[in-house]
Amino acid sequence: MQRLKTRAQFQAVLAGATVARTAHFALHRCALDSASGAQPLFASDDVWLGAMVPKRWARRAVTRNAIKRQIYAVSTAQGVALPRAAHVVRLRAGFDRKEFVSATSDKLKAAVRAELQQLLARAARAPSPSSPAPSAS
Repeated sequence: MQRLKTRAQFQAVLAGATVARTAHFALHRCALDSASGAQPLFASDDVWLGAMVPKRWARRAVTRNAIKRQIYAVSTAQGVALPRAAHVVRLRAGFDRKEFVSATSDKLKAAVRAELQQLLARAARAPSPSSPAPSAS
């Protein structure tokens, strides 16, 4: 599994379809463009993954980093079979600070992990990205 690193990679995936949602997360997917021009965004035909945890939904850096670590850990766990495409897991709502007082509590980590497993299970059932259809001229 490769990690997304550049802004262009993230923008390309976010422009793609949203394939799964939960209460706090959304999963975006984009097909890999292997026959593109001079320099392709995705160098290898592999599963690509990126994590977006905006400051708007997780104010403390320690919380953002803990959520990102959970995203990468759950996605690399056995039993998770993402198709060969580029994916971005995006935090789309904040976790209640009254319920999760500590930024890195075991309770928060368990809640994030459970929701990410649910998100990836929904994504596995979603249709895999298809290659673009040839244009009729």
